[in-house]
Amino acid sequence: MIEPYVWDLQEADETRVAVVGGKGAHLGGLSRVDGVRVPGGFCVTTDAFRRIMAEVPSVDELLDRLSHSDPDDREATRTLSARIRRAVEETAVPDDLAAAITRALGRSGERAAYAVRSSATAEDLPTASFAGQQDTYLNVMGPTAILRHVSRCWASLFTERAVTYRRRNGIDHRAVHMAVVVQRMAFPQAAGVLFTADPVTGDRKVATVDAGFGLGEAVVSGLVNPDVFKVRHGEVVARTIAAKQRAVHALPDGGTREVAVDAERQEQPALTDAQAVRLVGLGRRIEAHFGRPQDIEWCLVDDDFQIVQSRPITTLFPVPERDDQENRVYVSVGHGQMMTDPMKPLGFSMWQLTALVPMHEAGGRLFVDVTPRLASPASRAGLLDAMGKGDPLVRDALETVLERGDFVPSLPDAAGTGAPPADGAAVPAEVDPAVVAELIGRSEASVAALERDIRRRTGPELFDFLLEAFEEHRRVLSDPLNFQAIMAGMEATWWLNDRLREWLGETNAADTLTLSAPDNVTSEMGLALLDVADVIRPHPEVVEFLQGVEDEGFLDELAKLPGGSAARDAIEGYLDRYGMRCVGEIDITRPRWRERPATLVPVILDNVRNFEPGAAGRRFEQGRRKARQKEQDVLARLRDLPDGDRRADEVKRMIDQVRSFIGYREYPKYGIVSRYFVYKRALLEEAERLVRTGVLQEKEDVFYLTFHELHDVVRSNRVDGGLVQRRKEEFRSYHALTPPRVLTSDGEALTGAYRRDDVPAGALSGLAVSAGTVEGRARVVLDMADADLEAGDILVTAFTDPSWSPLFVGIAGLVTEVGGQMTHGAVIAREYGLPAVVGVERATRLIRDGQRIRVHGTDGYVEILP
Repeated sequence: MIEPYVWDLQEADETRVAVVGGKGAHLGGLSRVDGVRVPGGFCVTTDAFRRIMAEVPSVDELLDRLSHSDPDDREATRTLSARIRRAVEETAVPDDLAAAITRALGRSGERAAYAVRSSATAEDLPTASFAGQQDTYLNVMGPTAILRHVSRCWASLFTERAVTYRRRNGIDHRAVHMAVVVQRMAFPQAAGVLFTADPVTGDRKVATVDAGFGLGEAVVSGLVNPDVFKVRHGEVVARTIAAKQRAVHALPDGGTREVAVDAERQEQPALTDAQAVRLVGLGRRIEAHFGRPQDIEWCLVDDDFQIVQSRPITTLFPVPERDDQENRVYVSVGHGQMMTDPMKPLGFSMWQLTALVPMHEAGGRLFVDVTPRLASPASRAGLLDAMGKGDPLVRDALETVLERGDFVPSLPDAAGTGAPPADGAAVPAEVDPAVVAELIGRSEASVAALERDIRRRTGPELFDFLLEAFEEHRRVLSDPLNFQAIMAGMEATWWLNDRLREWLGETNAADTLTLSAPDNVTSEMGLALLDVADVIRPHPEVVEFLQGVEDEGFLDELAKLPGGSAARDAIEGYLDRYGMRCVGEIDITRPRWRERPATLVPVILDNVRNFEPGAAGRRFEQGRRKARQKEQDVLARLRDLPDGDRRADEVKRMIDQVRSFIGYREYPKYGIVSRYFVYKRALLEEAERLVRTGVLQEKEDVFYLTFHELHDVVRSNRVDGGLVQRRKEEFRSYHALTPPRVLTSDGEALTGAYRRDDVPAGALSGLAVSAGTVEGRARVVLDMADADLEAGDILVTAFTDPSWSPLFVGIAGLVTEVGGQMTHGAVIAREYGLPAVVGVERATRLIRDGQRIRVHGTDGYVEILP
């Protein structure tokens, strides 16, 4: 019979997390895996914890204070969590509960030694492991000691680290309960951790075994550097035998002690190769049982492995689902689109439906399968060249995969698509500049038709219409003239940089030649906000009012102030033109500026403070003048060279071409997000109808459904509420994952390397995208809404999509973690003449906010100054 307060481990399984916690549920599941030995024991259930918490004085008040305290106030968190722990530990265990635990000990062996281990309901979960956040006590002996340590485990739910971890993962303190596992001690010769996937590279085919002498605590706590065995396909492919100077042993009367390992034994392997391979075989069974890679704690007792814990590895980036077992190589879409944050299901599914190539989702991000193009010699060179121009780190990662020889087999040329890169010496073909105006006109007409035709469409009819609209969306993007116009500017840029470096020794000369190029909708967006600031600046009451804006209804209130009507009209005019934009705009679920205009207020106020009237016009004219002067200088120097007139004529044609077309590079994205905002408004109207009819709790729930799932909900007027909740939890967990530039079907995440020897020691390597050198204060900004910039500051951030452009007018330089020569941040940095280095790995963590740095935009590195 199952008691309410105590369950035998073998009575639990993975479905009983709410009763026995994550650790207890996994141990119960492990005991059912054929060939896997788990030390016996029992669980003190969450009912027992609830019983104790009901007895703890003032606990509700303390939990309220903890929940409402400032997450950044570590002292308050430390103080409140300590008070709760002390109150729990001092609460006497009721007699009937103590008796139930004592009876269980009698069945398991009252005089035996036990491990007493916390097992929270939010522990060892697929989205949050909580590894090391609560307490474990080893070699506990006797009923009195075990009851005392059970109380300590209950209290450990409120350690400072556990409280902080829950906050970071969005988990309510009251929603988590603590069970306690009481398990027979194993006294091993060796112990450690097995990862059934490589925890560093993510490779699912490689298992990693960490091993040390004695109890596993020495390895888990970091007391020793363990032996490390890498096992692939049943064979040890790499091993590192460490000098294991310390070990943790159990004491005869209870407790543990750290001891020195005999000198002659320190560098002996804790496991043989055969034992490591056998352990990995057990790990593969456990992985198959739980359906995902596992982090497993093991003990070796008399050449017999015992498993004392298994939890999901939550740090691995997921692998896209596929229909076959063939090797695949995927390239990140987010790195090219300057948006590496996770997307909600409606967001990524809409991007998939409107993209020109198939895309695969994993971890809330999208990837393109480039395996066929890599496998074909005819297309491989062209792919690597294109990727290298966009982001050298992607190219390096792809080349790393190719160098292995066997992962991507070579296929006949016909299997691939594309072509080798064009001869860099050839002058790109001239294109009629009039096509830019024609393409913009076509796009505007297409968006206007969409807005007109989508009106009054509701229910299933709306979704049928949208599927047709997506076809038009793709047709506009795939227009050969659109591609021709984009490539005309890019090819002219590459040609100018290559030829002027060869002929004049100029590095990235096109950066200056493209200053203030016409028809760049993204750079115009930044300058237009300077014009808005000009309207607001003369009116102190408007400025003061905007400084206190906290909600989105401020525009109506603004009109009541002197000068407020003009200010409101200026902001409304800006929103009419650019209100469909926002940070992360490729995700349709992100709030647009039109939906949250207050997002722009801090930037407007920065412009009011940092600029004089007329700054937009002056900046544009200054850029145009610099570009003109650079052109004259380059042409004059070329004419002094042998065959100079021919070279100068070619360069002049390319300068004209790059200035005519490089601005259009930004327009297709503007057209995409314009259409997306039309789609979004129609879908949200449908969501509001679903809320009114009681199908959905809130309209934003539709963001956690794919487009086709939402279509089904609209047809059936039924939704799986559990699915929506699971998607919300998954999305929250995806924020903790760093998407790789390149991902293989084995799960290996590759970031690439620059492999440079021309960067000063201690400097951060990156990609030079906008020439010049600037020194200033680094402002590390992860959210545009938090930007507090002054003239001369250098913006350091993860990525910049077009919505960041209004910040560019007020900074002196740019450093990003993601980017390439032709990504939006690079294009706008050149347009504004800002020295910029992109693709600087971990820049937002290696550079501290407020540090002085020097950005070498010509040479592609960043120095952190003393």
